Amino acid sequence: MNAEILFSYICSKRSYLCIGLDSDEEKIPRCLKEFEHPVYEFNKRIIDATIPYCVAYKPNLAFYECRGGAGLRDLELTIGYLRKHYPDIFLIADAKRGDIGNTSKMYARTFFEYFNFDAVTVAPYMGEDSVKPFLEFKNKFIILLALTSNPSASDFQYYTSKENKPLFKEVIDKSKSWGDIDNLIYVVGATKASMLKAIRKQIPAHFLLIPGIGAQGGDLNEVAKYGLNRRCGILVNASRSIIFAGKDENFAARAAFEAKKLQQQMEIILKDAKLIL
Repeated sequence: MNAEILFSYICSKRSYLCIGLDSDEEKIPRCLKEFEHPVYEFNKRIIDATIPYCVAYKPNLAFYECRGGAGLRDLELTIGYLRKHYPDIFLIADAKRGDIGNTSKMYARTFFEYFNFDAVTVAPYMGEDSVKPFLEFKNKFIILLALTSNPSASDFQYYTSKENKPLFKEVIDKSKSWGDIDNLIYVVGATKASMLKAIRKQIPAHFLLIPGIGAQGGDLNEVAKYGLNRRCGILVNASRSIIFAGKDENFAARAAFEAKKLQQQMEIILKDAKLIL
């Protein structure tokens, strides 16, 4: 996997949608409770219904790890299903790892070797030696937290140095030399879309993973206005607004409806930007 292949997926699907599999066992429809692996069954049906409209899936590890072995089994089954039936998909581990070098190396092996993800989210707070082990894996991406969409992002990410430079910009400037456009993506929250213009000046060619569309209220057109580059360069994530759009037996159809709505908007944006015909 590299940036060119990812762009080819976007052109093929006419979409840059990433669907977050934040599959909370307590929120899945009751009709699935009779299955041996209810969360896996939920994921499988969501995937089958939404696969025409997205280029990536992003399981959030917290919703699997909290259930111990059973949750990790659901994660394994979900990844296996995707790899077998839909191999041309970008698969992201939303894990937000980051630790001293030898520990990061084990995390990297977990997500890239054992689970076979294409990318993993990584926290940069501990610096270069905590990130480099992930970058040693060929044809894999790390997705570095830069500017997140949560309300308390301002607690640290906007902290300004003596040079009047916010911490999130320092993170980008410092880290962009660690990798390149084929192994390094940045998280920039959709609720901070107006800041994308300045971020694009720092990293004009990198892909950005942009959460915050849907339940968090980010604006798709504003994100495109400031974030698009000549290879699209953005993956927009939606989770709850898609996977929990339906509450009963029709949940997969409702998820497909919401995913298709976003894909149709994205197709118009890509056409207007002359990235597809």
